[in-house]
Amino acid sequence: MKYAYYPGCSVKSTMKEYEESAKAISKVLELELVEIPDWNCCGSIDAIYSFKPLYAVALAARNLALAEKMQMDVTTLCSACYYALARTNKILKEAPGIKSKVDDALRNAGLTYNGGVRVRHFAEVLLSDTGLEKIKEKLKVPLTSLKVASYYGCFMVRPPNICNFDNAEHPKRLDELVETLGAAKVDYYGKTRCCGGSLDITDEEIMLKMSRAIFLSAKSAGANCMTTACTMCHLNLDAFQKNVESRFDIGIDLPVFHFTQLIGLAFGIEPKQLGLNRNCVSPKKVLSSTVAQP
Repeated sequence: MKYAYYPGCSVKSTMKEYEESAKAISKVLELELVEIPDWNCCGSIDAIYSFKPLYAVALAARNLALAEKMQMDVTTLCSACYYALARTNKILKEAPGIKSKVDDALRNAGLTYNGGVRVRHFAEVLLSDTGLEKIKEKLKVPLTSLKVASYYGCFMVRPPNICNFDNAEHPKRLDELVETLGAAKVDYYGKTRCCGGSLDITDEEIMLKMSRAIFLSAKSAGANCMTTACTMCHLNLDAFQKNVESRFDIGIDLPVFHFTQLIGLAFGIEPKQLGLNRNCVSPKKVLSSTVAQP
């Protein structure tokens, strides 16, 4: 199956391993991610929307217009991009005044958008189109050594009238994927709490406290690692984990996997192909001896 692939900024910079692992498992599952030509920033959630909402909508709409030419569903790895594109799609369908202004902007760029695009998170593509049964058929290395706390964060499930990947209060689809891969799911109260990712520049202290609550919740429930489907959440929980340990004088040491990396490991793909050597918190000690070390 083919999908119009919207990378977004993060997976082309700080989260290259996320894209590498997604493309690696796509080959195994016979999915073709066709990158949208000449794509641009999605509007960066509310960084632009808060000050220039029309500009933010127009930025996202340009990507939708480019994707519409491809006549495929749009998929993206980043939950923030997923939210921004899906929100724009909804606005353009329900707010004719804004749609008219955006249409003018698109015409100036030689584009039109007729609302024919369906925006989907890559996790939803895998779980709904490919399905757990086919994923299970491809397993070579069940991840029996892992006790995984799936972290959903904000934008995969909220607001539910835009991001409907799963139940907003009690999501379980990533947990079902974890079990399909042979790992143990860990249920914990912090799975849908905000990690504070957008505050790492404006108020790091609050961000560290928010992340600490999630880490402690996962560890107390028995997790030895975490997984997420959001670039911003992964950056926060992985790259800033040492900051949390230092600030509050606690030990966490929870490797944070992109969900695509977990799938890739279970498929027997070499860790370096999945970018595991770039994860900040080393996953070596939680991987069983049957999994090659990154």
